[in-house]
Amino acid sequence: MTTIGEQLEAIISRLSAVSETAVLDAQVLLAHILDKPRTWVVAHPEAEIPPEAQERLNAAVQRLADGEPLPYILGFWEFYARRFEVTSQVLIPRPETELLVEHALCWLRQFPFRRWAADVGTGSGCIAVSLAAEIRDLQVVATDISLPALRVARRNAIRHGVHERVHLLQCDLLPLPPPGFAHRRFDLICANLPYIPGSLLPELKVARYEPRLALDGGEDGLSLIRRLLRLAPAWLAPGGMLLLEIEASQGPAVLSLAYDLFESARIHLHTDHAGKDRLLEVMVES
Repeated sequence: MTTIGEQLEAIISRLSAVSETAVLDAQVLLAHILDKPRTWVVAHPEAEIPPEAQERLNAAVQRLADGEPLPYILGFWEFYARRFEVTSQVLIPRPETELLVEHALCWLRQFPFRRWAADVGTGSGCIAVSLAAEIRDLQVVATDISLPALRVARRNAIRHGVHERVHLLQCDLLPLPPPGFAHRRFDLICANLPYIPGSLLPELKVARYEPRLALDGGEDGLSLIRRLLRLAPAWLAPGGMLLLEIEASQGPAVLSLAYDLFESARIHLHTDHAGKDRLLEVMVES
């Protein structure tokens, strides 16, 4: 049997050519295989690895070396201090999306009478579930065109005890209200939609494993964003807010679209921790 220290050294050496976080990847993977905290793995380099765990580790390291993302191998990923199930049917939650959640929570706490929200293109459900878990009387309609993604989102909602307040709906962006009938408007609409131009996807490593449906933003990367911005004025309640994650280079184009489509609203771009445009905020008049 080999020791944890020996295996960590071997894994890091193998992954260094394919990962910028080889040390962390090796520690997290080994902790998962051994069902131990990562801190325990780091603190016990002399511990021996059982043969059955070694077999699982070898298979997982091969998948990592082939380029498969670590979250898909683990079957979960952390987002906003919670663990979310992820499969190859959903996009892996990114830290930058936590900026959207932070702004949404700040607004919801400022307006405690606004408790009807939508998460458009929910994927794993990380946005909808995080909001519902933090705001205990919030109702969230979480939409996605992908039924397999909605199944993952449902399991995450159940895992975090919010499935009675996260209402999953399969549709293309937002549902069409019946002609001639009034429909409930949302106080808050959140979305992290695909924003990569489709022509660029074959060149990107991310597209090898993550679902194309969650990445392909059409010819200019703005196809779904443009469609949602056209739908949003009819769906936002007076005084409501739209929060939309964007790709860093899309700020000016998305701002222009928002100004064209909202007659009277406060429109603002927020930057992420790296100073890049990341979040469009639209606050409509009361």
